[in-house]
This record gives sequence, C-alpha cells and structure tokens, in this order.
Amino acid sequence: MLYALYMAAAGTGFTFLMTTLGAATVFFFSEEIEPRFQKAIIGFAAGVMTAASVWSLLLPAIDQSSQLLQLPRWVAPAGGFLLGVIFLAALDAILPRLRKSRALSPDWQQTAVLMAAITLHNIPEGMAVGLAFSLASNAESIAAACALALGIGIQNFPEGAAISLPLRQEGQSRFRSFLGGMLSGIVEPVFGVLVVLAAAGITRLMPWILSFAAGAMVYVVIEELVPQAHSNSGTCGFVVGFLIMMILDVALG
Repeated sequence: MLYALYMAAAGTGFTFLMTTLGAATVFFFSEEIEPRFQKAIIGFAAGVMTAASVWSLLLPAIDQSSQLLQLPRWVAPAGGFLLGVIFLAALDAILPRLRKSRALSPDWQQTAVLMAAITLHNIPEGMAVGLAFSLASNAESIAAACALALGIGIQNFPEGAAISLPLRQEGQSRFRSFLGGMLSGIVEPVFGVLVVLAAAGITRLMPWILSFAAGAMVYVVIEELVPQAHSNSGTCGFVVGFLIMMILDVALG
C-alpha cells in the first residue's frame, strides 16, 4: 500500500507539474493582448476542452462501462454527461446571484465556470493515474502506469495554458492567471492518492465520473467560450487546440 501511495503521488505530481508549466506560459505574453489573438486563445481553449472531453473522458467512460457495469454501455456515459451539464448549468445560474449579493465580482463569473470545468476534468485523470499505480503488480503494469502518467502530463500542458491565457485576456494579473491554471491541476495528486486508499470501492464509479467531467467541459465550451471566440482567428485557434489535444490523446493514451 505504501509503495502504491508513493508511486501514485509521484505520477500525479508529474501531471500537476505539467499543468503548472502550461499555466506559466502567461508570463511570456505582453501586457496587452491583441483582440484577434484573444479570440484565438479562447478558441484554442475550446478546442483543447472539446477534444479532451471526447478522447480523455467519454471514450474511456464507454470502454470502462462495458467492462465494469452490467448495464448497456451507453447508460453511464450518457447519464454522467447529462449530470455534468446540469451541474455546470446550476453553477452558472448561481454565480450571477452571488455577484448581485457582492459575494462574487463580475470578472470572476466566467473565470469560476472555466476553472470548475477543467478542474472537474482533472479529477478523473488523477484518479486514473492513481488507480493504474494501485493495481500495478509487475514490471509491465508499472511501465503502463508510468506511460499513462506521462501521457496525461503532456496533455496537461495545453490545459494549463487553456485556463491561464483566457484569464489573462479577461484582465486578471499574470500571477492570478497563473495561479488559476496551476490550481486547476492540484486536484490530480489529491485524488490520485485518495483513489489508492479507496481503490476497491471507486472503480465501478469511474465511467460516471469520467462522463460527468466531459459534460461539464462541453457545457463551458458551448456556453462560455464559443460565443467569445466567434471569428476567423477563433475558429483557427479551436482547430489547432482540438488537433493538438486529439493527437496527444491518441498517441499517448
């Protein structure tokens, strides 16, 4: 158990580090971001999140559902996806009320929704790495777990940037933008370790958790990002972000 905890902490620590490095890209841009490039950044974030929703979350949820559950393989992915959409829609409805009561500033409404979606996406990724290490029993399975951690870590780099750069163009300081991107990934080591401690009871919930995160991300893409990115540069950013994330998921998944 201690060895599994150590390995899970090391693997998810690496994925968190990659998210942090991606968020740090915000320090390499000038004070004022040109409007066309702003739309490209938002489009890039939307593309990354859309591809991650499909290849990192929904497809694994479908595969795991057929292996772990005695239900039609579409039930858990569809149900979890819908719950994710409902959850983010409820969050989106609550935030304006908090803003009116001065519990939340106007600038932080979209920020909170975006961070919530990608943070939710990072939770099952951390759990997947933790489970892989907790179930590894020989050199081959340990190598597979390390490969999974490497793949998710590389994918996390554009995800960190997908949070910090849009936050910066919304007017947040460099440090706040970086902090938002970095904190979205800290759930990975936390849940990676927790899932090792509860591996037997959590495995059958993974299809629901994965698809829940996918629904939350797709909601944010449609509701928050696509309307702002609507332009030629935004479309190009979406395509680039989608292709990068798709290639990473297929090549390293």
